[in-house]
Amino acid sequence: MHQSTGEETGMESGTDDTNLPYLVKDPEVFAQNLARVIEEAGKAMAAYSEPREKGEIQSDLADTIAEIIKTLSRVGEYWLSDPQRTFEAQMRLWSGFMELWGASMRRMLGEASSPTIEPDPRDKRFQDPEWQKNQFFDFLKQAYLITSQWAETMVADAADLDEHTRHKADFYVKQIANALSPTNFILTNPELLRETLDSNGENLVRGMHMLAEDIKAGGGDLRLRQSDPTKFKVGENLATTPGKVIFQNDICQVLQYTPTTDEVLKRPLLIVPPWINKFYILDLNADKSFIRWAVGEGHTVFVISWVNPDQRLARKSFEHYMLEGVLEALKVVEQATGEKQVNAVGYCVGGTLLAVTLAYLAAKKDKRIASATFFTTQIDFTHAGDLKVFVDEEQIEAVERRMAERGYLEGRRMANAFNLLRSNDLIWPYVVNNYLKGREPFPFDLLYWNSDATRMPAANHSFYLRNCYLENNLSQKRMVVGGVTLDLSKSKVPIFNLAAREDHIAPAKSVFLGCTSFGGPVEYVMAGSGHIAGVVNPPSRNKYQYWTGGKPTGSFESWVGKAKETPGSWWPYWQQWVSGLAGEKVKARKPGGGKLKPIEDAPGSYVRMRD
Repeated sequence: MHQSTGEETGMESGTDDTNLPYLVKDPEVFAQNLARVIEEAGKAMAAYSEPREKGEIQSDLADTIAEIIKTLSRVGEYWLSDPQRTFEAQMRLWSGFMELWGASMRRMLGEASSPTIEPDPRDKRFQDPEWQKNQFFDFLKQAYLITSQWAETMVADAADLDEHTRHKADFYVKQIANALSPTNFILTNPELLRETLDSNGENLVRGMHMLAEDIKAGGGDLRLRQSDPTKFKVGENLATTPGKVIFQNDICQVLQYTPTTDEVLKRPLLIVPPWINKFYILDLNADKSFIRWAVGEGHTVFVISWVNPDQRLARKSFEHYMLEGVLEALKVVEQATGEKQVNAVGYCVGGTLLAVTLAYLAAKKDKRIASATFFTTQIDFTHAGDLKVFVDEEQIEAVERRMAERGYLEGRRMANAFNLLRSNDLIWPYVVNNYLKGREPFPFDLLYWNSDATRMPAANHSFYLRNCYLENNLSQKRMVVGGVTLDLSKSKVPIFNLAAREDHIAPAKSVFLGCTSFGGPVEYVMAGSGHIAGVVNPPSRNKYQYWTGGKPTGSFESWVGKAKETPGSWWPYWQQWVSGLAGEKVKARKPGGGKLKPIEDAPGSYVRMRD
């Protein structure tokens, strides 16, 4: 590959051939390794095709491709329907390339030349020095950036698109651009090329072997390893806060944690986690555990641990999760403590279910939930972010057809959707690291949890997609659960509503808008970072920050502009809020309270069920 100077290529006088970059070190070994790569690739292909040939997997790839083509065709129709627009679109792209070509020629002649385009400072893909020093790779990088930026502009400027189609087109264009990045291919990534030639292709042998393993582990679909799965085990170095399972039914187990203080707040704390993921995100390890911290702050902590459902639970709906989950847990808390009221916490879709429960209890004039805290929870789905790309009538019907075959949605499908929202962070770096560099990923508890996906019952997931994302019924007072038309404004309990500034799943603006649905006082707090790190931010780490700004009224932008920023964790601020509602203390309680016999040690068996 051509480089502009002898110094850059290493071609100085007397330089040994073994020190030249981008040259095969041992052609014979390299050829042998290429043969091994082909052999391992064959195993990967067999792992992919065998379950499909046996009918064990029904591929929906054609439906996905058809949806992408249909959406992007709408963009193409706009630009090709008018010759003048077509010409302008072509000239916009070519002018960028001509400017790049001119700058590259000046650099080749030794003249000073500024880049035509540069990556976003947050873009981690082009950090290798060769992307700047080597003229070939620098040209390749800039050509890619110009093209991808042009494609995104074509979507943004297509005037005839409705909002949903534009949103989908923008999302698909970004996913295609991310996939086609030169950083994802050996011959166009200087770091990968060096590593392949330096190791005589050993990296590719290891990578193809891991690829075959991961496709086999996924039952014919790629189960992308984001962490070393051998380094973690739930109950041993994850979810280790001491406690007991004191109740279980088909849908959930209820855990009560062992107190670590002599006295506890009289009012217990019930946590409703999402069932899309597992509850131990709030109990990763002793340092990061919100549950352990809350126990240490004097709370009697109860947590719902949802089952990983199979086809037998296909008809379990949102209503069942409320009646047999949250409301049953309230009975368990009362049996174990004698208390008729709780402070409740809901996380993500668990928070949405908690809000549904609040509205249901308000209609029944039931006051067992005295306060509610929401972690990155959407009530109003108007600004629900990129997940809305996957939600329209046609796509929901396709999901419902797939779920009807098994009675549930496979956990990996939701996990893949979440990963796509940040594919440059959660997909492509691991593809490059695992399968092209041939390196095992670093053991990271958060990413292990992220890959520990759960299934979702067909009835439950269909209800959620339609009533929340598609029709936004909860905030519009149209949702019906348990024969009750829900109206959250009738719930007067105090609310602590936590958003995260960089949340791509429950955007902070969406959480802010949801505050208007409640009938009681609302404390809106915005944490730094995203959907997980914004929540799991223990005070001991002194990371990030949070914003407070009074009542969540007016526009979101106006609230943010006036909000007060405080460094560090929001946890102590929440503790001050929740203990201020009812600060009376009693003697610490043992799990079960002598009335419910413990079934097993925390974290229980339900959370250990793998997808």
